[in-house]
Amino acid sequence: MTENIANKLVGICPFNAIEYSQKVLSINANCKFCKLCVKNSEGAISLQEETAVQHDLSEWKGILVFADFINGRLHPATLELISKARELNKILNQTISVLIIGHATNESCESIAKYGVDNIYVCDHKSLQNFNILTYTKIFIEYVKTYKPSIILVAATNFGRCLAPRVAAYFQTGMTADCTILDIQANGNLIQTRPAFGGNIMAKIITPNTRPQICTVRYKVFAKSLPPTPKTPKIITLPFQQHFLSPEIECLNLITKQKEVDLVDAERIIVCGRGFSKKADLAMAYTLAELLDAQVGCTRPLIENNWMDSQKQIGLSGRTVKPKLIITLGVSGSVQFSAGMANSGLIIAINNNKDAQIFNVAHHGFVADIYEMLPKLINLLKARRNK
Repeated sequence: MTENIANKLVGICPFNAIEYSQKVLSINANCKFCKLCVKNSEGAISLQEETAVQHDLSEWKGILVFADFINGRLHPATLELISKARELNKILNQTISVLIIGHATNESCESIAKYGVDNIYVCDHKSLQNFNILTYTKIFIEYVKTYKPSIILVAATNFGRCLAPRVAAYFQTGMTADCTILDIQANGNLIQTRPAFGGNIMAKIITPNTRPQICTVRYKVFAKSLPPTPKTPKIITLPFQQHFLSPEIECLNLITKQKEVDLVDAERIIVCGRGFSKKADLAMAYTLAELLDAQVGCTRPLIENNWMDSQKQIGLSGRTVKPKLIITLGVSGSVQFSAGMANSGLIIAINNNKDAQIFNVAHHGFVADIYEMLPKLINLLKARRNK
């Protein structure tokens, strides 16, 4: 290939993805797969797609919920996932199983048994008292190799987010993170929906060629519900084997972090939006929160302004919450925000724009300036408290 031809090919790509160096033409990571180079290179560049890996899908059956059990505590997200698994299983009509790994799991197994599963697989050993990512991964993989569940649901907690990708990588299958909606096709393909591009679109993802289908699911996006007809699950003990231990990681000490109320666990939340003109004015929201024993959250613009910590953001690109009471202050109510709080018990909105989208989801709305209404509301609550 002459240098002139190579330079012409380099100029085809608007993303600077084609490089020519030391007489070698190559495609770099800037490639967007727009195929302009294929169309305009007169056959010099072609796209060859690899044949997709195809598993024998008939070998994989049932739904597995991985129990988020750590430091002796069962995370309530596990029970939400079991409830959703029962809903999905109305189409599959297969078995629902739970895998729990740890030590002293009896009480948690009793809680799980009430939620209508068919099997509870338990790997309980004193060596599992402290979480070890490599050990837990080995046990998880061994279970999947043996029982071949078609669908695996994992809570999108710190625990689940570090464990699920390792299992997916071992089986060379897809994994969708932070799902907010799950559905299922008649052929057993799990439709995994999650926010993408900063929450601006909702991507629907399936894993049609490989198994298992693995996803992590946000806490509080599904309701926790007991089955209408109780059933007694089988408890299957999984033997603990010495090769599960991973000496590469050793837990020397556990330091308990000071307990803070997370937004997802708060019963009352005050949300600050772009209606606040400066950071100092957020003090009014914190005063209101103190009077109502509430937590303070915010929308994305306040994070971008560095006015609040990112852990306080509510919405598809932040936290999904379901408090008993949520009061929004100067929040416009974009689709991304509303999807993260629309299931709240009571939604009260204050905004000076009568056409604000937040009024479409609010139970009670006030068209008012927060700078006028907030001080009055605060004074009213203080007066009632002093009576």
